[in-house]
Amino acid sequence: MIVTIHQPEYLPWLGFFDKACQSEIFVLLDNVQFRKNYFQNRNRIKTPQGEKLLTVPVRRGRGSSKTILEVEIDNSKDWRRKHWTTIANHYRSAPYFPDYEADFQTIYERSWYMLLDLNIVLILLLAKHLGVATRFIRSSELGISGKGSELNLRLCKAVGATTYLSGRWGRVYIDEPAFKRADIKIVYQEFQHPIYPQLFEGFLPALGGIDLLFNCGPESRRILDKARVAPAQASEKAPNFWENQ
Repeated sequence: MIVTIHQPEYLPWLGFFDKACQSEIFVLLDNVQFRKNYFQNRNRIKTPQGEKLLTVPVRRGRGSSKTILEVEIDNSKDWRRKHWTTIANHYRSAPYFPDYEADFQTIYERSWYMLLDLNIVLILLLAKHLGVATRFIRSSELGISGKGSELNLRLCKAVGATTYLSGRWGRVYIDEPAFKRADIKIVYQEFQHPIYPQLFEGFLPALGGIDLLFNCGPESRRILDKARVAPAQASEKAPNFWENQ
């Protein structure tokens, strides 16, 4: 049973879905501290001028004490219309945009109050169209508390993991002996971002997953799988730029 764990992001990048492709269970880490203006409420798309950030506005409140599942969207701003108009305008000429347009437009036409609900719906839709069959579980549904490596280990035990697929940055903080004592193997994601046909001049990596989907359609999963290299054991490589996602 291969398990991976990651915070639910807005329109996640391809590295997020690479972890999902390799896992039988994907735990969406929703009961940890929210990091404002990071990938939990924003992501990038490509335009003729380069990358453009789309940010879901969130309501101010208790600030740093909020967990991801507590974050409310600030609907005093017309973000839904702005995001969808921006996406549609810049991807309308993408080869496969018409195939997926209705599904995404429906999401942006709905009212959303909690950031987590929006993110999960978009994650599940992207996973479906990318051909990702993993089972997504919210960490808050498991009743597990803790921090860092301890929390990850407890979550792995709760879902019956035999292997934990970690991001590269996990090498910095994971308590490998504790996982070994629990008889849970650790592997670290080794993801090399694929280069694929994009609109406009040049290639931009680490965009929201919709960029691959709209440009490559049914070929997206094959392209995603080709980006994977063999998982590494504990101390082979240092983290790289992509793990910032």
